[in-house]
Amino acid sequence: MKNYLILFFAFVMAGSAMQAQPIEKLEYHLKYSFIKGGEAFILISDTSYQGMPARHYYLRGQTVGLADALYNVDDVYETILNPQTVRPYLHIRNIKERKYRFYNETRFFDNDSIFSQRSGGKTVPPNMLDILSVFGYLRQNQLLESLKVGDTFTLPVYHADKYFMMETKFLGIEKVKTKIGNKECYVISPWIDEGKLLKRSDGLKFYITKDEDKIPVILELDLNLGAVRAELVSYFKVSQ
Repeated sequence: MKNYLILFFAFVMAGSAMQAQPIEKLEYHLKYSFIKGGEAFILISDTSYQGMPARHYYLRGQTVGLADALYNVDDVYETILNPQTVRPYLHIRNIKERKYRFYNETRFFDNDSIFSQRSGGKTVPPNMLDILSVFGYLRQNQLLESLKVGDTFTLPVYHADKYFMMETKFLGIEKVKTKIGNKECYVISPWIDEGKLLKRSDGLKFYITKDEDKIPVILELDLNLGAVRAELVSYFKVSQ
């Protein structure tokens, strides 16, 4: 389930990147049924990587309240990517969950290869994205605008030291009430394996504003034991 939430919050520097002031900040609250269980924020900044202009996506998610007492999660995900192509240069996972610790850096090279600190070099399909750059990709091109209800699209994604083809269905456009006002949103549903937790394979929905910013405002995830909802509570963007 956590990977689906990471995909949504989609959107500690390392290597040769330099941190800058954020050009966007998004804050979310996570609820299980009516109980608040977590908070997350995304910072998006202009930066540089190995002397090249780049963009830095920084996601931090933490449990709060009773969920923090039980699970004590404080996870950080980062991506440094090409601002023109939205292809990643570097992805960082820094996981802290109770006593468990995990850190890995994955570097993406042109065409068809990556290098993971944990598992070494691998050949992968071309134009590979990571879990954070997916939403950068959706925001920057005109894919969502071109879809009709029922259409599907597939993106190559590398996450947790493996790659997969993420197939996603376009469900249409809905007007929803959010903390930043009533918004018309594109609604998409990535196909996921039901497993033991999920109610159905199409039980995950993302709501992305139908405007130039394409802000992910709501995630809904139907589980066998209830529903998880992540909702945008604050949004800031520097005027450019």
